[in-house]
Amino acid sequence: MRVWRRTLLPAVAAVAALTSLSALSACGNGGGLRVEGADSQPTSEAPTPALGSTQPKAQKTPGPAVDLPALRVRLLADRHLPDYSRKVLVKCTVISRCLSRGTTVDVLHSGTPQQIVLIHSVDKFVFGIILVAVEPSGPRAIWSLKVDQPTVNASPQGDLVVESKVYTLDDRPCCPSGRRVEVYRWNGRQMTKVSSTDQ
Repeated sequence: MRVWRRTLLPAVAAVAALTSLSALSACGNGGGLRVEGADSQPTSEAPTPALGSTQPKAQKTPGPAVDLPALRVRLLADRHLPDYSRKVLVKCTVISRCLSRGTTVDVLHSGTPQQIVLIHSVDKFVFGIILVAVEPSGPRAIWSLKVDQPTVNASPQGDLVVESKVYTLDDRPCCPSGRRVEVYRWNGRQMTKVSSTDQ
């Protein structure tokens, strides 16, 4: 029995020592401990992009949200508001059924973003857009466009790109067969059409 203890105890001690050393070395190069020296890698919060890829651009902070009920009141007071838009807004007591917020842009290049507001029927058929600036006195409509089911974005140059559906005589209401892409630019006083392409 003594012989067995004499041979087994040193072996158990050796195994325990090796296990401790391997655990420490694993922690040293892993995420548990930071090891200074030639083998340590610098840590960073953001992952390094792969070769040939580009870093995502920082998102512009959106401007203040447009007060849609206040905008409705201002639009109804505008004598230049198109007749159909006026009819929709007069009957619209639940604002979300006729006006909704779209893209935030800065096509005026003022540093303060403007909001695209969509004007639509109760069934969400968009028939026009309004470019709105948020000012201390309230929302101000800068420009509007009658257009069916648009997609509106700002180009890298800061122009307003409006893609809309185009219906032909044979198209059903659900299914327009064409589209139009128009580009508008602020000239310092008003929005002007730069180009228009039908497809």
